[in-house]
Amino acid sequence: MFHFDNSWDELLAPEYDKPYYQNLRKFLKQEYLHSGHRIFPPMEDLFAAFRMTEYTAVKAVILGQDPYHEFGQAHGLCFSVRKGVQIPPSLLNIYKELNRDLGFVPPEHGDLTRWAQNGVLLLNSVLTVREGAAGSHRAKGWETFTDRAIELLNQRKEPIVFLLWGNYARAKKALITNPNHLVLETVHPSPLSASRGFIGCGHFSKCNAFLGENAIDWNLE
Repeated sequence: MFHFDNSWDELLAPEYDKPYYQNLRKFLKQEYLHSGHRIFPPMEDLFAAFRMTEYTAVKAVILGQDPYHEFGQAHGLCFSVRKGVQIPPSLLNIYKELNRDLGFVPPEHGDLTRWAQNGVLLLNSVLTVREGAAGSHRAKGWETFTDRAIELLNQRKEPIVFLLWGNYARAKKALITNPNHLVLETVHPSPLSASRGFIGCGHFSKCNAFLGENAIDWNLE
C-alpha cells in the first residue's frame, strides 16, 4: 500500500478497500511488474503530488489529464518535468502567460516542484500511463480516486483556487460546489488552443488576488 506520510493518508484511506481501487491495484501491479511495458511515472513518483502538497496546505489546484508518456518526462506532478528534460510545449505556454501576467522570467527548466511546495496541488486525473500510449490507463479507476481528492478539497473551509485548463479539466467543475472556493476556467495551454484564450487569461494574478495574504509565489527560480 502506498503512503503519503501526511493527512492525505487518513482522508483517502476509505478508498483502499473499495472494489474499484482493489481492481486498480491489480491492474497497476500487472502493468508495472509483468506487462513488459514501461509505465510512467516511475513507481516511486506515483503519488508525488499528494506527498509534496499536504491537504491542509493546498492553496490552488491545477488539474491535468494523464502523465507525459515519453521516457524521462513524468515525475508525478502534472505539466512538470525534471530539470534537464526538454520543456514540453504546453508548459512553455504556461510560462509565457506567467510572464505576461506577472512579469516572472521563465526558468530554463520545467520542474514545478517549487509550486507543489508552495501549495499548488499539481494533480493529474489519471496518475499513470504506458510509454508512448497517451490515455492508456484511463477508465481503470484513477478518475474515481482523484475525483474523491477533489471532493475532499471542496469540503475545505479555507479558500482554494481551482485552475481548470481545457475541456477535460473543466468537466471537473461539477465537483466544486463550495462557495468559499474560486474556479478559473480557460482552454488548454497546448499549442493547438493556447492562442484561443489561455494566453491572456490572467489566471495567475486572479488566483493571487483571491488568496490575498496567502498568495502563491509562482517564481520557480
